[in-house]
Amino acid sequence: MRAAVLTRFGAPLDVREVPEPEARGGEVVVEVLAAFVPPYSEDVFGGRRNYPLEPPLIPGLGGVGRIVHVGPDATRLRVGDLVWCDCTVRARDDALTPDIMLQGWSSRGEGGARLARYLHDGSFAELMRVPTENVHPLPDRAGDDPARWSLLGIYTIPYGGLLAGGLEAGETILVSGATGNLGSTTVALALAMGAGRVVAPGRNRAVLGLLADRFGPRVRPVGLTGDEAADRAAMSAAADGPIDMVFDALPPAAPSSVTRTAAMTVREQGRVVLMGGVGMLGGEDLALPYPWLMRNSVTVRGQWMYPRSANVGMIRLIASGTLDLGSEQIRTFGLDAVNDAVRHATVHGGPFDRTVLTPRAR
Repeated sequence: MRAAVLTRFGAPLDVREVPEPEARGGEVVVEVLAAFVPPYSEDVFGGRRNYPLEPPLIPGLGGVGRIVHVGPDATRLRVGDLVWCDCTVRARDDALTPDIMLQGWSSRGEGGARLARYLHDGSFAELMRVPTENVHPLPDRAGDDPARWSLLGIYTIPYGGLLAGGLEAGETILVSGATGNLGSTTVALALAMGAGRVVAPGRNRAVLGLLADRFGPRVRPVGLTGDEAADRAAMSAAADGPIDMVFDALPPAAPSSVTRTAAMTVREQGRVVLMGGVGMLGGEDLALPYPWLMRNSVTVRGQWMYPRSANVGMIRLIASGTLDLGSEQIRTFGLDAVNDAVRHATVHGGPFDRTVLTPRAR
């Protein structure tokens, strides 16, 4: 089969013939039809994000595909089924705190690194080996537009954070980093889940206008100035009432002060969910005031990725039309143009501007 291989950090991906994967017990082999290309892929492959990848490997964060082989322990999956392949792989020998890796992308700790050495290849290939529990059936109509359904790869991430924060219908949520790729996705998803109001702060006035135009009065844009006190007051005023939850989706380059400013708008007994990359490249710590946290009974929760059940919930949201992906702008690339896809994703990392690799397309 053909695949795009990361031979070393800083080198272009090399499209070459590689051995076909073989499924063992507890595994499935899938023909990859579409795989989302994250806008920060170039930073990962260039080594600038310091991800614990060990080249050579085939990168890629999950995808849509058709099953070509199932292991003996699968009781419902069949060859030919259209499926979503979740990249978040958990070790099977600890139910409470399993080691975790993102197949073909990243890992957590030494245990996650050991897991990644075994299941190291991702979805930038014609075929991919996936743990059985990471394969989720899709409705038949998803086969008409697998590239659009591959956006599960970006939407399921904030969905896990919103579930962790217990977002309820009618609540007001503030999305810190709302003008970015992940943040704008969170805005759309929070509204689909029934948020009554979404406060959307950011510096990019054009994107703030786009969010307001796209989603209407339930979105309250706030232009940030960099003055913590003034920005906190502006965000609180835009909410026109208590802010029940703050969701941080800021990228690694953002200063922690922006996260802190947003977090401290949350109401007494409110929730703060951290899913961004602040601090990954160094810089000051978040430093939320102890007395403020304690006296206001504020819950602060970090969330990396999502539980397995989030995949099923996300598929239902899209299949039912509750979350409409019809207006997403999608550019597809074949496997031979994978490096063009990575460059395109870098330049087109704004709201609802997506890049998708279609490995079987010629």
